[in-house]
Amino acid sequence: MSAMFRSFSIFNYRVWFIGALVSNVGAWMQATALSWVVLTELTDNDAAAMGITMALQFAPPLLLVGVTGWVADRFDRRHLLMLTQGLLLLLGLGIGALLLLGMMTLPIMYAFALALGVIAAFDNPARQAFVSDLVSREVASNAVALNAASFNGARMIGPAVAGIVIVAVGTGWVFLVNAVTFLAMIAALMLIRTDQLIPRVKAPGASRLADGFRYVAKRPDLIVTFAMVFLVGAFGMNFPIFASTMALEFGQEADGYGLLSSILAVGSLAGALMAARRDRARIRVVIGGTLLFAGAAAVSAFMPTYWAYAVTLMFTGFAVVTMLTTANGYVQTTTDPVLRGRVLALYMAILMGGTPIGAPIVGWVADEYGPRTAILLGAIAGLVAFGIGATWLIVSGRLHRHEERRFLLTIDETRPLSVVQPAPEEFSDEVASTTPVRVPNDELRNRRAS
Repeated sequence: MSAMFRSFSIFNYRVWFIGALVSNVGAWMQATALSWVVLTELTDNDAAAMGITMALQFAPPLLLVGVTGWVADRFDRRHLLMLTQGLLLLLGLGIGALLLLGMMTLPIMYAFALALGVIAAFDNPARQAFVSDLVSREVASNAVALNAASFNGARMIGPAVAGIVIVAVGTGWVFLVNAVTFLAMIAALMLIRTDQLIPRVKAPGASRLADGFRYVAKRPDLIVTFAMVFLVGAFGMNFPIFASTMALEFGQEADGYGLLSSILAVGSLAGALMAARRDRARIRVVIGGTLLFAGAAAVSAFMPTYWAYAVTLMFTGFAVVTMLTTANGYVQTTTDPVLRGRVLALYMAILMGGTPIGAPIVGWVADEYGPRTAILLGAIAGLVAFGIGATWLIVSGRLHRHEERRFLLTIDETRPLSVVQPAPEEFSDEVASTTPVRVPNDELRNRRAS
């Protein structure tokens, strides 16, 4: 048990975790209410309109990936997060006020969705990279997994509460409650002891936006990971569309939709806690998670009753969070600290940026052929993602490689100049994060001179 929660021994991480948990509850309440408003109040059960709303929220991380990653690496992440959290608070107040006043329209909601996406594009890479400022690299994988546990623990609470609030007093109040929860995150950022933050590694020269792309291009393991994440994110993770349309098919109201989202989070939380127990993130777990997701999603599409469908969602949530939490931890712990913000921005852009492509397609399929067919489309995407990962694992020869031959990432986080030897193709199966090999800068200069 202590191994699972080892990051809690650090004061700054405990404060961050509590603030994030409260804020995440509000965020899930808002996400649930936003989808329900578009589907039932601003349109006549138009799943395609909901797909457009999701696309507007998730397009900016893809379009702004170079800038947002550079900002996360260049500026103080704590101050940046305080700014983005404050802006998200104001947007929540604005949406809630317009709904309560009866002035909200679909075009206005589209504009708010785009604004939420732009701010989130800067918030997400800074938030992900800030974890590495709170804890040492030895426990970074555990901290990432606990972050996912916080996110999915909130997912168990937020949607169900949102459904009850919508039925009791209306959707506008959900957005106002969400706005208040951002204060918890802002307070946590203010309480963090800045003298205990992990020193940031800075590039020896001027940092460039394209450095992150060049770095990933030299890492076949990251390219494969990003490809799997893109497919699952674009077509398989459109849960607001799946859950809301299936809830309507089973004759449920907003509370029934919210309960489905919370049940999905039960499995998601279990997946996150299992990831927290592992000593490091392994790419093989990412590949296995895609296969489990494909199977669970396919089974859920054929469930005959509301409660049978709800049970299968727990397995779907477990699979997708196992995959994504492990992928996130793998990227964080195997990436050069100088480029971590830019690489994580690219990761988040691929994960979230696939939604503008997949969500409208999934929404259209749900409208034309029914929600079950849309879910099967997500399952097929998961199966293709598994095929990509499994093929790479076999072709590269990593399937039968012995543990002791795995490449150890070379990063010296204690010096101004951080040296990274890109993972050679014959050793880049899994980059060990627990036993880094350090190359002195003097030795590096001698190598270059020779």
